[in-house]
Amino acid sequence: MNNGVANQATRCFRRIIDAFQKRVTAANPELGVTTKHVQPRNLGELPDASYDFILSGGGPGAPHDGFDDAWGLGFRNFMDDVRAANLRDAVASPKLLVVCHSFELAVLHFKVCEMRRRPTLKFGVMPAYLTERGQSADFLRPFGYRLFTWEHRNWEAVNADAARLRELGGEITAMESHAKGVVNTGEAILGMNFGPGIDGTQFHPEADKRGVLTWIEKPEHALAVEGAYGRVLYDRMIKSLANPERLARTFALCIPGWLTYRFNALAAERGYKSIASPELDMQEFDVAV
Repeated sequence: MNNGVANQATRCFRRIIDAFQKRVTAANPELGVTTKHVQPRNLGELPDASYDFILSGGGPGAPHDGFDDAWGLGFRNFMDDVRAANLRDAVASPKLLVVCHSFELAVLHFKVCEMRRRPTLKFGVMPAYLTERGQSADFLRPFGYRLFTWEHRNWEAVNADAARLRELGGEITAMESHAKGVVNTGEAILGMNFGPGIDGTQFHPEADKRGVLTWIEKPEHALAVEGAYGRVLYDRMIKSLANPERLARTFALCIPGWLTYRFNALAAERGYKSIASPELDMQEFDVAV
């Protein structure tokens, strides 16, 4: 979904997928793992439902851009197909994880929330607070009530339609503010299950140290962070990258956990060997910085 614009997310997704592939083939040497990179917005390429797991990332612009164009309609039909397939077969059907821009598209398509433009860009290392449903979700369970994330967004999902969510069989998994918090840090919905087979996050669970530093240490971005949040918070964001309980934990466990749980469910049906839960590796998080 990056619309042909170079970004760090594509590299980060490749790192996560490559590591997952190595774990799968280590346990199943005879099993071939095929990956495919498609670009819907700029090239009109669409995901293939013959693949087992689909990661759909972020990109520039408003979620309404191209929503009714051929690629937008094609991607929305694909989401409907994933949901329908999972209603028929909850194990063998393709599973989809939508991130940032793709999350916004899913919110609009399934009509579960209002999608509104923020008055200012929100960016930086920020906490996301898990709902009870989020804390019980397989790939989010290791985080307890909170995980730290990289955010970079001009839009936000708010005012969830509870009846529509029930109709879809979906639930909210993460919020911008703690439900019992004294300070309201925002109304945005940051994580959601859109029903069978489709999970999503507004934040970037793929972000690694190299990607964050590449963005945040550019002079114009450093000034923007300082202007929005102050020098103290800027310094805290940089320092937090060395904390194994923060962004490194999200990078190591969130998407790798999502892939692991879904692979192991598939493995039980197809006779593959399951793989162990992912573990935090700070050297892996710090690589190439």
